[in-house]
Amino acid sequence: MNINISLVDYTNPQQAQDLAELLDNYARDPMGGGEPLTPEVKANLTKELAKLPHAFSVMACVDGKPAGLINCFLGFSTFAAKPLVNIHDVVVSKDFRGLGLSQKMLEKVEQIARDRNCCKMTLEVLEGNKVAQGSYNKFGFDGYELDPEMGKAVFWQKKL
Repeated sequence: MNINISLVDYTNPQQAQDLAELLDNYARDPMGGGEPLTPEVKANLTKELAKLPHAFSVMACVDGKPAGLINCFLGFSTFAAKPLVNIHDVVVSKDFRGLGLSQKMLEKVEQIARDRNCCKMTLEVLEGNKVAQGSYNKFGFDGYELDPEMGKAVFWQKKL
């Protein structure tokens, strides 16, 4: 079995198609919301990502087949005065789970973050996604708090 972890070239038509398909499969999963991506999103996703200099994606291929994906965005830590990497999507296709792909992709993301002098990596995970939490804990992620009396940080959103 040959596993390849690489940075996605958003302008490469095959990689763009693979990225959209992997993300669509994730979106259809209950952990991704259970709804497919719209045709418009699938058609425009990598074109829009390519416009963002702070976006990058890492893809895992197993024997030449797309198997996993991590989409990332650079942010900034005002407390450290350094960039950070927010991991926005982590996808491993059902047929390729159990191969350690998430750990291998996270290693690549960490390498990129270190190369860019980032102070940390962040991500969000659903409370009920215990498998993903286990993978992230294994890699060194954990919930955070600034003051134990105030509790752990909570991720919120407001859709526009």
